[in-house]
Amino acid sequence: MPILDDLNRASPAAFVDALGAVFEHAPWVAEAAAGQRPFPTVTALLAAMRAAVEAAPEAARLGLLTGHPELAGRAARDGRIAPDSIAEQASAGLDRLSEAEYARFAALNAAYVARFGFPFILCIRRHGRASLLRAFAARLASDAETERATALAEVFRIAAIRLGALVEGPGALRTTGRISTHILDTAAGRPASGVAVELHEWVSDTETALIARAVTNADGRTDAPFIADRPVPIAAYELRFHIGDHFRATQPGLPEPPFLDIVTLRFGVAEPEGHYHVPLVASPWSYQTYRGS
Repeated sequence: MPILDDLNRASPAAFVDALGAVFEHAPWVAEAAAGQRPFPTVTALLAAMRAAVEAAPEAARLGLLTGHPELAGRAARDGRIAPDSIAEQASAGLDRLSEAEYARFAALNAAYVARFGFPFILCIRRHGRASLLRAFAARLASDAETERATALAEVFRIAAIRLGALVEGPGALRTTGRISTHILDTAAGRPASGVAVELHEWVSDTETALIARAVTNADGRTDAPFIADRPVPIAAYELRFHIGDHFRATQPGLPEPPFLDIVTLRFGVAEPEGHYHVPLVASPWSYQTYRGS
């Protein structure tokens, strides 16, 4: 990962080589920023790149929009898009759609391009699949001026995440969130260890996808958050706690089947850069939760 101080001292060509892909197929943005060095923070570097876009001629800004690939389009399916875009689309599962889902995206893409003249642009690392489709449908009803401003704002979000992943230095960009949990056994008055927990994302009204699974440690926590070091996609999620096995082991003689076996907590994430700590406080007969910190 390049260090900001090294980028400040690099030749213009090396600077552009390192950061030319932050804005899709637009190395001219990095070229413009190179002349404004040194940057004291990564935030200042992003601000300079953003200012370069905002000061560019209208034709250049439109070219920046048209340079983005369609979501789940034929070029993406064939791997004929930029490596960052491939990874971003894969993060939302757009490389693993059914033929019916690909057909739906093809229809949305065609309608959007026909209406606005450039591809639909969304910072998909901040969205689950259901949220992505809702945004796509809603923005099709927008007017041209509003939609161009919205698309450019999404370009800046994409650039912030790419730059944050590329450059290390002071003034780091706030582009990541977190989902974590812990379990408290109120009957025993201590953390519940050894409990299997799964995190699922609702990708449609009827389908969930497993994101991660873990087992709680002696503190009743997982060794690592379920999601960290990246935006938490806007979506509905479920945490599934296999608490019945814990109470079988710690309180012999409870009736079978247990009153609480797998506790499911469904919650929504609306802030991709937020911390969602979703604990379970449980006895064999009751449970509660809250958004913690």
